[in-house]
Amino acid sequence: MPAHSQLMEKAGEFLSDAFAGTPSDTVGSGKLSAEERLHRDSLKLQELTLQLQEMKLKEITLSQQLDNSHKADSIHRAEQVRRIDSLRRVTPGVAVVVKEDTLFKLYAPMGGRSALDRAESIAEIVERIGQNRRIRRDTIHLFENENYIDIMYGDKVIMTVTEQDALWAGQDQSDLAGSYGRILAAKIKFLQNENSFWQILKRAGLFFGVILMQCLVFRIINWLFRKLRRRIIRFKQQKMKALVVKNYELLNTRRLCRVLILAGNLLRYFILLVVLILTVPILFSIFPQTENLAMKILFYILDPVKMVIKSVISYIPNLFIIVVIWYCVRYLVKGFHYLSREIETEKLKISGFYPEWAQPTFNIVRFLLYAFMIAMIYPYLPGAKSGVFQGISVFVGLIVSLGSSTVISNFIAGFVITYMRPFKPGDFIKVKDTIGTVVEKTPFITRMKTIKNEIVTIPNSFIMSSDTVNYSASARRYGLIIHTIMTMGYDVPWRKVHELLIKSALQTSGVMDDPKPFVLELELSDNYMCYQINAYIKDADRMPDIMSDLLEHIQDNFHDAEIDLVAPHFFSKREGEFPKDRAKFRKIHSLE
Repeated sequence: MPAHSQLMEKAGEFLSDAFAGTPSDTVGSGKLSAEERLHRDSLKLQELTLQLQEMKLKEITLSQQLDNSHKADSIHRAEQVRRIDSLRRVTPGVAVVVKEDTLFKLYAPMGGRSALDRAESIAEIVERIGQNRRIRRDTIHLFENENYIDIMYGDKVIMTVTEQDALWAGQDQSDLAGSYGRILAAKIKFLQNENSFWQILKRAGLFFGVILMQCLVFRIINWLFRKLRRRIIRFKQQKMKALVVKNYELLNTRRLCRVLILAGNLLRYFILLVVLILTVPILFSIFPQTENLAMKILFYILDPVKMVIKSVISYIPNLFIIVVIWYCVRYLVKGFHYLSREIETEKLKISGFYPEWAQPTFNIVRFLLYAFMIAMIYPYLPGAKSGVFQGISVFVGLIVSLGSSTVISNFIAGFVITYMRPFKPGDFIKVKDTIGTVVEKTPFITRMKTIKNEIVTIPNSFIMSSDTVNYSASARRYGLIIHTIMTMGYDVPWRKVHELLIKSALQTSGVMDDPKPFVLELELSDNYMCYQINAYIKDADRMPDIMSDLLEHIQDNFHDAEIDLVAPHFFSKREGEFPKDRAKFRKIHSLE
């Protein structure tokens, strides 16, 4: 130790002075006496003893300080080791990754740089060195400093191993640096081999080989599908039959052949696309420079597929709920449909509920059931909770509400007409100026066929706001009265006119005998009398034909009775204005 060595050095100097007999032993020109010399020596010995004791005290003090320092360092190191051991269980560390290969992990920062920055810097330096084929692996060496060890190639530092790194790794600092150096040297050698000229030639050959293989696969697939197309055409000419569903020819042989060929082409394009999708990532993965791009392309392809598969799998419980709700509503609709058919055919009679109400009521119930089903299913639909889906739903509802006011009014009018029962299909009615038979009645419109076989479509809202005459309902309940007006001069007895008109009505086919036809006298004009013949009929659909037959019989009967069907009109002039031939101015007849 330093104190002990200094003490020994002083003792050696004292002994050499004592036995050397230096000139200091003389006083003046004479020699000292023995007593004086002995006294002087004893004084020096005492002085030397004091110095020796002082040095021993210093040595003891220095030793105690060194011991305390070593003890403090040991306690601090043990505390660090214990703290790092506790942190190691929850600290994953930062991996040094080079070309998707994990070399080792770093835990401790250094010089204001985090472990992540250190790992990225080391990976970048190793990749740059590995691309340089002129650097040899044996140029990697260690440079030891007082508190850290640098792993270097030439004068370039790859990384620095600190005492903190050694504590985190649980190894000696030198051993840890050597281990890291060997790992880095091996990785650099591997990268240099990967970037060698021979490897580049091999990759180029493999690239062109994959392209040739892809072209060969494309040609084989096209050849197979051309052969399949010829088989389909041959099958069409020999054995193919038309696709018939319930006596309806859905697809004849020519169209069925075209559909099969189209399906084959779609399948061919799909297979070619799959081959291309699988080949392109392989081509990009051949060269290290495009390897990451190949993985990105593969992820671009696989990620949507994975997302769809996961979404489908996670959606299965909701789909099961939707299927259960749909089946329940479906069988409820079937049950109400059966009841409506029974009521419509009058097998089931409900007091106050008419058979013609059965189908419209079923339509209303079915609409309400399906609306209820949609309301129950809506929360389980994919994307129902997303803002986009809800926004689209609101937008569609707004468009429908703004553009369907007329449709809704017709719809409501249709159901009001249904339950008011002003007419039903098959009735002969009159709506405003349109007369015809009702051929179709829907919730929105009513279609009529006129006596000229014209199909007229009338919105239900128009029917609600117009007068409607139901000739068929009147004929069924009371007997429909048809009538016509004729005029006759006063020179013909009115009883004769009544007789001929009633006779004509009774001769007409379709006119009822009971109640009996009757005649009304409507007006006593200056020159003629107005008569109205009224007759009861049951078949309102034949009303135009019956009216035509009635007019024919009226003409025949009056002609047989030699009565002219004209209304007389008399004109008078002053006496001086009459023509000379008064016979020509007896009566002037004109047709009504």
